[in-house]
Amino acid sequence: MKIYGNPMSTCTQKALIVLAEKGHDAQLVTVDLMKGEQKQPEHLARHPFGVVPVLDDDGFILFESRAIMRYLDQSLSGLSLTPGDPKGRGLMEQWISAEQSYFSPHVLKIMYQCIFGPMRGTPPDQAIVDQAKSDIKKAFGVADTTLAKQEYFVGSGFSLADVTWMPYMQYLFIAGVGDIVAEHQHVNAWWKRASARPSWVKVARQASPQKS
Repeated sequence: MKIYGNPMSTCTQKALIVLAEKGHDAQLVTVDLMKGEQKQPEHLARHPFGVVPVLDDDGFILFESRAIMRYLDQSLSGLSLTPGDPKGRGLMEQWISAEQSYFSPHVLKIMYQCIFGPMRGTPPDQAIVDQAKSDIKKAFGVADTTLAKQEYFVGSGFSLADVTWMPYMQYLFIAGVGDIVAEHQHVNAWWKRASARPSWVKVARQASPQKS
């Protein structure tokens, strides 16, 4: 099994977290995003939209991180990260959708303004950063209400819903806006629990030597 991706990529990290939670490994084939390798014909043959990650499971090719997460959880042995009952699964999908619609798009704006833009010599547009922070606070306000009542997004069990939020949380701190996490008591407590999990510690360790 191979994962074509980059350890600094949020979407690659999702797949790696699931693998670690399941107790499995895959060969990580690094795609150099700073050099644009994701847009080269070799990678476009794997992912026609030219991003990462891509899973190659003995010739079965799958792209899109949320699809890869679900596939890995269903196909690999180990503790399931998907609730076994319809209501639990519905709540998991709800929070995955909430991440995709109301949280990660705004984190990505901050990442580009505060991390990747400056790496290319472009100063941040503070108006974009401020609006993104405001939108993230709205998402955190909703999440805080749920996490005040339970340890994880779907009750007491860690699930794929938690996985989808984690990489973006980390980048808020890297971008220097981690204060908005601390402003939300229960989101902050959830993040401390989630980021202490061995799976995240392993993924963060893989990412740390990379600067691209």
